[in-house]
Amino acid sequence: MSRQDTVLAVDALISPLNKGLGPLGSPTEASKIGSLGWNLLREDLSLPAAILYRETLEHNLGWMQRFVAAYGMKLAPHGKTTMAPALFHMQLKTGAWGITLATAQQTLVAHAHGVRRVLMANQLVGRQNMAIIAGLLHDPGFEYFCLVDSAEQVEQLGRYFGAQGLQVNVLAEVGVAGGRAGIRDDVQLEALLRALERWGTSVALRGIEVYEGVLADEASIRNLLGCAVGITRDLLGKRRFDRTPAILTGAGSAWYDVVADEFAKAGFGNDVEIVLRPGCYLTHDVGAYREAQLKILERNPIAQEMKSGLVPALQVWAYVQSIPEAEKAIIGMGKRDAAFDSGLPVAALYFRPGNQSPTPAPRHWTVTKMMDQHAFLQISPGDDVQVGDMVGFDIAHPCLTFDKWRTLVVVDGAYDVVDVVQTFF
Repeated sequence: MSRQDTVLAVDALISPLNKGLGPLGSPTEASKIGSLGWNLLREDLSLPAAILYRETLEHNLGWMQRFVAAYGMKLAPHGKTTMAPALFHMQLKTGAWGITLATAQQTLVAHAHGVRRVLMANQLVGRQNMAIIAGLLHDPGFEYFCLVDSAEQVEQLGRYFGAQGLQVNVLAEVGVAGGRAGIRDDVQLEALLRALERWGTSVALRGIEVYEGVLADEASIRNLLGCAVGITRDLLGKRRFDRTPAILTGAGSAWYDVVADEFAKAGFGNDVEIVLRPGCYLTHDVGAYREAQLKILERNPIAQEMKSGLVPALQVWAYVQSIPEAEKAIIGMGKRDAAFDSGLPVAALYFRPGNQSPTPAPRHWTVTKMMDQHAFLQISPGDDVQVGDMVGFDIAHPCLTFDKWRTLVVVDGAYDVVDVVQTFF
């Protein structure tokens, strides 16, 4: 990734006060970071630091785009994972149809950085949130969709956007009992459709949305997806969509292959534009998404044909700062630096400054506990480890690792820093 590959409307200065960076005498343009000559292994960075591997990012980008294209579908990766516009633009350049987001504020950030199609996979509620979107809709080049699942919400959207002389695009969300938001039954759907008829000039139904990640087993997920397909087919027949083709969208990061399979079986052809929304594929992880990806490789023939799968592209590097006991090393990395909700970080690489290159960390090294700024690493007596050694940790949840960093550095195969990625949480 080069800075020339990203066209950002906003390119904030990188503050010397941000963690995980090398020496900066003053706030510096992000585009200049890659020319400063920093190298991770030469200890040019203040650890802990969040590291993105350029070649691995590019591999994951290409893998997912090829997978979705094989089904003849579109990709709108969920940007809440990274909230990093530079990464949004990598995804768009690789062929993404748009960027999925979750809030009005996230949409504002994306628009400010040049993203011109946003699928907000969430309900738009509240005066100020509507005002944010209304402001963006004055840009004729910006396309925006949000979700609706109740007549009351449609009424609120209709009144607000009607008063502004604007029309907002919506997708009807199909839900499941015990799940998250979404229409539960035909009565709710009919009430929603009647409200859309009343507010047709200010609220336009463009398609159907579903989120299968609230369910845990494949049979239930396929049943929910089948329901969404059925509603789409019915509304197509009744000409209730204000878009040709209508949109049908689903898929988080764990079941995107099942969503693609079920939607492909529907055989909608050119009448429906199918959009998948995984987000964690870009950096992947060694936690729940690794387990999900292994299952995808087992059950999905297209993924099997592609052979190579997704690879972790994000690590947090930190120093060994104390070895108070023969079986314990204290690492200068904690809950402020890496996710811990879906599993603790996993020691992946070990490096002693002055050596030539990192080596795989011993398999028995295990993080057993994390505090705000410390991790307890279980080692064995006699292990060749000393204070000042560096350890690179794979993480178990990219979403809740990215949000701990304002800046993440991008390195090449020689661990030279070639770029920096800013987040906007």
